[in-house]
Amino acid sequence: MLKRLPGYGLGWASNRRIVAIGVGLACLLALAAAAAIFTGRGNRPHAAPPVPPPEHGSASPTAQPSSASGPVAGPPRISDPVEFAKAAAKMLWSYDTRTTSQAQQLAGMEAWMTKESEYGDWASVSAQIPDPVLWSRMADQKQHATATISEGHYPAAFKQALSEDPAAITKAYIYAVTVTGKQTITWTKGGGGAEDRSITLAVQCRPSADCSLVAIAPRVAP
Repeated sequence: MLKRLPGYGLGWASNRRIVAIGVGLACLLALAAAAAIFTGRGNRPHAAPPVPPPEHGSASPTAQPSSASGPVAGPPRISDPVEFAKAAAKMLWSYDTRTTSQAQQLAGMEAWMTKESEYGDWASVSAQIPDPVLWSRMADQKQHATATISEGHYPAAFKQALSEDPAAITKAYIYAVTVTGKQTITWTKGGGGAEDRSITLAVQCRPSADCSLVAIAPRVAP
């Protein structure tokens, strides 16, 4: 029987890969309830013009990858929320304990985060990798993973909230995007396996700016 380390990838991700967060991010509350959540503490910019989310596959004015953040690929310079979320999911599902320490993995992931601290939830993102002890055990087994992305889309709850109040998104320009794909994990002596993955991310894409990662969103209806 093939062996694998519990805690990251196939087993660990099933228990912890979607983290329910409660940091008051307006966009995340929209996933659960109403359009008013996009206004933060209730100051909705009603006068702002409606800004619908970009269509999936739309052209991005700056779609070049940035330089890598050490062993972890750096965030792409792209302004499309769906395309950015797909790249972020691939980053989160990929790792190589043979060449990357746990601290380096965290540093690389943090480079993807929004610089607007009132919205970013680093705890939900950093929780996607194990603690240093488990990472060391994984490294002993030379565990590494790659990811392929199938598709990305706006969840139904997000689209419903946006249709009820299109102008609400102009407060923070945070979009919810669900990404699906597959993670393939390999470890020493020919061990390995694969798992279908799905994650909902909150990404910030302000006009005329590159997108950034905000948080891992709670589980929502697709």
